[in-house]
Amino acid sequence: MTQIDAGQPSPLPEIQTVTTTDIGPVLRAGLRDFLRAPAFGIFFSAFYVLGGVIFWQVFLAAGQEWWLIPVILGFPLLAPFAAIGLYEVSRRIEAGEPLMWREVLGVVFAQKDRQLPSMAMVILLMFMFWVFVAHTIFALFMGLSALTNITTSPGVLFEGNGPLMLLVGTVIGGGFAVALFSFTVAGLPLLLEKEVDFISAIILSVQVVLANPVTMLAWGLVIAACLFAGMVPMFLGLFVALPVLGHASWHMYRRLLG
Repeated sequence: MTQIDAGQPSPLPEIQTVTTTDIGPVLRAGLRDFLRAPAFGIFFSAFYVLGGVIFWQVFLAAGQEWWLIPVILGFPLLAPFAAIGLYEVSRRIEAGEPLMWREVLGVVFAQKDRQLPSMAMVILLMFMFWVFVAHTIFALFMGLSALTNITTSPGVLFEGNGPLMLLVGTVIGGGFAVALFSFTVAGLPLLLEKEVDFISAIILSVQVVLANPVTMLAWGLVIAACLFAGMVPMFLGLFVALPVLGHASWHMYRRLLG
């Protein structure tokens, strides 16, 4: 990480214009970085794969598999956490610096004394609130009794108020995802590279999205699609999807804030 004097804020970079044609190159750059240092990608992704498997086993044992629905839909909200170490790996590859475990992990752990914990709290609170909202929406539309039937009769989701509930939940969940994506798409890598406060990083990240709405919408859909595809085979696909997207997000950040 660039050495920055403590207490000396970094100037904010200028917002650049990107197009949907940039998505292909950044994905290829993300895949290239993953293949260059696959051990780092697998290591940082393992926490999320294990977390997903643990969630699945806990809900299965409790007979509450339906809880996997809001957790899976909200899983992309937590994905930015995995990206921090991947950002540093891509930054080092870009700068021609050696990829040493001690140094990469040292940079990750050093974030506890900077602004990333504040951003992490925002992400976690939004994820927890989304799970609560999802539960509330289900209860309002389907009734509490349906909670005990959904595991044995998942068809209840497509009967009565089920389709409307799914529609409302999708719209509200999409709103959560759009908001958090806007906060973090440029905010997280900016906090890693520069000495800025997390509020300024969030504001600049939102401005980036507003300046490139079509491209950012497409990029967000690509990320969501890849993450959901990676979760299908018991979360194992995240071993590839997360690191490729994490590295690619760094390269997208470089294009957004040149």
